[in-house]
Amino acid sequence: MMNHSLDRAFTALGDPTRRAIVERLASGSATVSELAAPLPMSLPAVMLHLKVLEESGLVASEKKGRVRTCRIEPAALSLAEQWVSDRRRLWEARLDRLDAFLDSAAEETP
Repeated sequence: MMNHSLDRAFTALGDPTRRAIVERLASGSATVSELAAPLPMSLPAVMLHLKVLEESGLVASEKKGRVRTCRIEPAALSLAEQWVSDRRRLWEARLDRLDAFLDSAAEETP
């Protein structure tokens, strides 16, 4: 069962704009203006997306003077990555068992 933090992370990552912001922040910290520049929306709209990302724990920001700088929060991404990895291992094991079953069934067929 997913916990609340994981729910919020996946909800935040469900939007393509927020995924683009996370992708950009994966290469290093950036100001809000730098994050907004390539996006086809207003600065207030970008701020709303950043708020969702911050509330999910995926992004943190700090304000120095009039400049807000954002950075990725690796721990929150690691939680989502671990969940996906666990599901992948589960399904790979199931598919391996299915493959073995089908191989044995094929050998038994004359």
